[in-house]
Amino acid sequence: MKIAVYRKEHFNAAHRLYNPKWSEEKNDEVFGKCNNPSFHGHNYELIVKVVGEQDPETGYVCDMKILKDIIKTHVTDKFDHKNLNLDVTEFKNLNPTAENIAVVIYNLLRPEIDQKLELKIRLYETERNFVEYPA
Repeated sequence: MKIAVYRKEHFNAAHRLYNPKWSEEKNDEVFGKCNNPSFHGHNYELIVKVVGEQDPETGYVCDMKILKDIIKTHVTDKFDHKNLNLDVTEFKNLNPTAENIAVVIYNLLRPEIDQKLELKIRLYETERNFVEYPA
């Protein structure tokens, strides 16, 4: 029987949505306020979902303390109170949209979590806007 467990985390980060191949006018048209050259920030809510079979000895799908530590090391410490465009190497050449942030987080966590477990990332950029990866 598969069971899903969830870990919720929070980080604050600044970013600018911008395509360097486009004119300032096109960037403004497509990204609006999110194209602010002085950047803007969000209070991100991250939900990491892990699905798998319970360990018969512990009753766990995964040890939530270990999951918490993995998220802290590979995501929160790396993203919290950072400018994603300037401070996070994964976004050096990648537009830090919510979609791309979710994929980057997935790719940072996937190697750290047992491959027999399914992993899904839900990232809230605002209270009303969120993405999931994989869909």
